[in-house]
Parts: sequence; structure tokens; C-alpha cells
Amino acid sequence: MLAQPSETIFYSIEKAIKNYRKLAQQNISERVGNLTLDQALLLQFLVKNPGLSQSEIAELIFKDNASVTRMIELMVKNKFLMRKMNSDDRRRFNIELTPKTKDILPELNAIINANRAKALHGITQTEMDGVEQTLNKLIKNCST
Repeated sequence: MLAQPSETIFYSIEKAIKNYRKLAQQNISERVGNLTLDQALLLQFLVKNPGLSQSEIAELIFKDNASVTRMIELMVKNKFLMRKMNSDDRRRFNIELTPKTKDILPELNAIINANRAKALHGITQTEMDGVEQTLNKLIKNCST
């Protein structure tokens, strides 16, 4: 007999992700405003890797290129990002953080750290390592 969806590990994984995303979005909206969780994730990757292309960003945040294009356009409109013409390839743009974004980064980082601490409260490093091992096996199994 087939197990009910709610009786599978996949249901638990999905529920955990959705609950975390809800918590994180609420805290970002309350303190930063006008920024989605996915946009915050995009900013975090750009801070560490300023030369990322839109395709690279899409792969890192699990979105398609069209979604990332829309996100970036909205973030430019809301003055979180700037697009500048790439001097080496006029068909490409460089995506840069604005002064507004640089000003909110310390607060955004604090929010992200608080979200993670709350979500991981009471979970040991051994437990986290086990979950990560299991998830990596699931990823490998689904990628072949």
C-alpha cells in the first residue's frame, strides 16, 4: 500500500522548508521591507561573488533565467541593484549592489543569522551532519 504523502520524508522536508521560508520572509519584511527572501538570497550570493552572471545566479537560487531577470528588474526598480553595461561584452550587464543595499546588508545579515539560529535551536551538530548526509544522498539519487 502506498504511504500517504504526509507519511513520507519528502513531506517533512517540504514542510520544514516552507515553515523556514515563512519565518524568514516575515522577519525580512518587518525589518527591511520591500525585499523577498529570494531577493535576499540573491544579494547574499552577489556580495560574496560580485561578478556572477544571471545564469549563475539562477542556478544558485534554484530559479529559471526568466524568474531571475524579473527579480533583478524589480530590484533595480526598488534601488537594491544597478545594471551597468559590460565593457567587454555589450550584450551583457554587470549587476552591482547599490549604496542602499550596502547600508542594509548588516541588518539583513543579522536577520539571516537570527532566522538560522531560531530554526536550528536545540539541534546538535551531529544531528545536522546526519541530516546533511541524508539530504546529499537524496540529491545524488535524484540527479542520476
